[in-house]
Amino acid sequence: MTSSAVDPAALELELVRRRVFLALFIALAVALHTFEVLLPNPLPWFRIGLANILALTALFLYGQRALWIVSLTRILVGSLLLGNLFSPAFLLSLSGGLSATLLMSVAYRFCRPRIGPVGVSVLGALGHAGGQLLIAWLLIVRHPSIWMMLPFFLLFSLISGMVNGLAADYLLDALFKHPAFARLRSMGEKEAI
Repeated sequence: MTSSAVDPAALELELVRRRVFLALFIALAVALHTFEVLLPNPLPWFRIGLANILALTALFLYGQRALWIVSLTRILVGSLLLGNLFSPAFLLSLSGGLSATLLMSVAYRFCRPRIGPVGVSVLGALGHAGGQLLIAWLLIVRHPSIWMMLPFFLLFSLISGMVNGLAADYLLDALFKHPAFARLRSMGEKEAI
């Protein structure tokens, strides 16, 4: 056995730990999504999107598939727990989540060496705002004046995207020190992230 070979038992333990972390990310994302509804909002639809911190972390640790799993599970299970599955609030959440996840996936895939968690988060937040306003205009408020809210949505999205991206970046730094992800850091930034 060479010194660069990895012990199969250690590798299996690492994979199990990574699966457990992904399940934890999903559970925490659902909890944060549900908890955030209880927080006071300055205006309808304005949410910080704390659950996106976990979706971003999953993206940079596991890849695009994990991002989609965390995001869609959070929206579906969170809406089920809140009792608004298939309601207008669910449609707004789903449309925002789908557009945000799509933008984050594209940015991660094509701009990864040049963009980090903060940039991906900002793009996701902007996509979320755009997706929600589009569905609100198509299904709820069929009036062109709804687009007057777009600048406020974009400004709030920029700020919340930066905050969530920074939080995800700090969480990633902490997780790379955990045995489940330490080998990712040693592979190098390009392969790990």
